[in-house]
Amino acid sequence: MTLTLQDAKKHAEQLDRQDGLARYRNQFYIPENEQGPLVYFCGNSLGLQPKKTNEAMQLEMDKWQNDAVKGHFTGDFPWMTYHEFLQETGAELVGAKPSEVVYMNSLTANLHFLMVSFYRPEGQKRKILIEDHAFPSDHYAAASQVDWHGLDVDGDLLLLKPRKGEDTLRTDDILSTIDEHADQLALILLPGVQYYTGQVLDMKAITEKSQQHGITVGFDLAHATGNLEMALHDWGVDFAAWCSYKYLNSGPGAVAGAFVHEKHHDKDLPRLQGWWGHEKNTRFDMDNEFKPAPGADAWQLSNPPILSLAAVRASLEVFKEAGGMRPLAAKSKQLTGFLRQMLEDCCGDKVQILTPKDAQGCQLSLVIKADKPGKAVYQALTDAGIVVDWRAPDVIRVAPTPLYNSFHDAYRFVETLVAEL
Repeated sequence: MTLTLQDAKKHAEQLDRQDGLARYRNQFYIPENEQGPLVYFCGNSLGLQPKKTNEAMQLEMDKWQNDAVKGHFTGDFPWMTYHEFLQETGAELVGAKPSEVVYMNSLTANLHFLMVSFYRPEGQKRKILIEDHAFPSDHYAAASQVDWHGLDVDGDLLLLKPRKGEDTLRTDDILSTIDEHADQLALILLPGVQYYTGQVLDMKAITEKSQQHGITVGFDLAHATGNLEMALHDWGVDFAAWCSYKYLNSGPGAVAGAFVHEKHHDKDLPRLQGWWGHEKNTRFDMDNEFKPAPGADAWQLSNPPILSLAAVRASLEVFKEAGGMRPLAAKSKQLTGFLRQMLEDCCGDKVQILTPKDAQGCQLSLVIKADKPGKAVYQALTDAGIVVDWRAPDVIRVAPTPLYNSFHDAYRFVETLVAEL
């Protein structure tokens, strides 16, 4: 059925009435202007603040005020083991075991620390496979790792490119590239969701192909965690890292997450060592003999920033209350599908959707094909209270998230967009 704007509005109202997750919108602070709440479709850049966050952070502020150094061992959430309170729910969100997940550092720092262990070039097996249009920080990290090992960045960084005239990568092309260069690849580092196009990569198939050739594979899950259902443990992914300020709603610059598959936990891998990676029962023996903590905890270096972890803990509680990623992914598929249908039916050929139809994530990447420049359309949307983002050279990224966005939000976006085209 082709939707008109009038039909779409009625359908949005009906879908919102039927939405079993609608109540979670009230657990977030929605920015407003003079006309009321904004349509916030920018969770792929910075998620909104859960109302639980203030309470979680104030709890630690009060403990610092009243207990000072004793706060490392007092209260419901002792600072000494605070990161452990995030492991169970954090692991469930990515399909892992709690021992495989740790929250520490920032995303790019975690990629570097993990590549110390998992990028081990030897002989002709020394290349890293990444995408040609990787997020710049990922490209910088991979290139600098190649350079750190004294290798040739131009020759040893293998770049995946879409076919001529296409915007996204084909899974068959990724797999055939792995086959073709298997004897030269030391590491594959790809995103779960491509930041620019919103394409969801087939992580399971990529991992299986990598394992056939004995190639280590890691994923940047910045745009996947809190967005997609994943099964990192079952897929056999070697390592992964993600930020927590996008779909995980933990605040700007919040502590990031890392995954190390349990098959690597007992291996004598090279790693950068720090006090917090030492197993906790003998950490205070102060004998300068490093004994790695079990699981992913061994990759920690320093004691973490508790106030930032408190914000992560508060956000993860909301995910747990909502039932985890399965119901959220189901709503996301319906919400983003509704948005896509409205765009196709109401905007015609004035808007090109780069994101593949089979993508299961929140994000749709749009290119404006009307006479009005895309940047001008983006600015008009912003002025009308629609919060999306612009990525050069010509993409408007739109990300309706299931925890705090409504179907009426999607309708308002399309209604405003149609008026500006």
